[in-house]
Amino acid sequence: MAFEVNTLFLLTIDVEAILGLLLLLVWIQNTRVHAVVWWATADLMRASSVMMYGLYGAVPDLISIDLANVILFSSFGVTWSGARVFSGRPALPGSLIAGAGLWLLAAQLPGFEAGSEIRGQLSSIIIAAYVWLAAYEFWRGRKEPLVSRWPAILLFITHGAMFLLRTPLNSLLHDKESDTVVSSAWLSVLSLEAFLMTIATAFILLAMSKERTELRHKTAAMIDPLTGLLNRRAFLADAEALLRRQIARDCPIGVLLIDLDHFKSINDRFGHAVGDKVLQVFAKTTRASLGQTDLIGRLGGEEFAMVLYDAGREKAQAVAVNAEAIARNTAAQLKGKRATITHQVVELKTLMSKLSAQERAVHPKWQWSLRRGEDASQIS
Repeated sequence: MAFEVNTLFLLTIDVEAILGLLLLLVWIQNTRVHAVVWWATADLMRASSVMMYGLYGAVPDLISIDLANVILFSSFGVTWSGARVFSGRPALPGSLIAGAGLWLLAAQLPGFEAGSEIRGQLSSIIIAAYVWLAAYEFWRGRKEPLVSRWPAILLFITHGAMFLLRTPLNSLLHDKESDTVVSSAWLSVLSLEAFLMTIATAFILLAMSKERTELRHKTAAMIDPLTGLLNRRAFLADAEALLRRQIARDCPIGVLLIDLDHFKSINDRFGHAVGDKVLQVFAKTTRASLGQTDLIGRLGGEEFAMVLYDAGREKAQAVAVNAEAIARNTAAQLKGKRATITHQVVELKTLMSKLSAQERAVHPKWQWSLRRGEDASQIS
């Protein structure tokens, strides 16, 4: 069954409108994901633009060509703005009309209206630029671990490339007036690509939004809201996994249990707001001083724990001394009060060698070691 261009044209209008309404409904259900409403608006704008193209000959060219192009280019600008908002960056109002402005400016040049190839090339360049800018915004936010981000980047890059190829292919096919079958087939392929890409883009954007929401819910259950560190549950799970890997490799691992001294007096004298700030600054500064593979978490109150990758007693002691300096400087910066920490250092490789096979199998290794008195040093 052959795909007719007119059929795909009508389907594109319907699908753009349906997908726009679908995205709008998703946004109404979760208004915190602001990027979705941008993408919904873009789809609805494209649906109205394509519909205006279909009215060519029945309405003035000002509507079926000029206004349709302005809305089309602006819709891709809205898509780019949605990508910026999704990545936590502000939308650029000027970007919404930049493409349309460039088109209207070029329309004032002599010979532009008569040159269909030039108009096609310019429109393809404008759309491809917007699409690739959206792909770039997704790439800039790659530190956020979203699996669907990479298919979205690939999809947008491919979509932009197809827009750039469309005009040269059309020109090449129109030069071969005798081979109308080939020309019609390629036009159908290009129209089908645009139709399928419209559907794929909407679904991949929905997948990204859903994945981010799930990731944030999962993260919220693992992160201490005050300090941004792992909470007790998440820290215990990650520490246990890291410990298992280190034992399998027969490598040392250091564990620090840290308690901020006299923290209650800070809350009593200066208020809980200052106490919270002490915890936040201490957590942020200490986290920055550790390696990428080290773990740190807040066990509760003013208690923190660290697991140091490939660290013996000497390295763990050095980290503990550095943490005490951080605590002292933190309190001094905020209210001028001297602060110290109490910490316990354990080298688990030494400790684990003293446990029986049954003990190693039964006890959560790092928790058990912290309860042990031997092979541990305590400094106040």
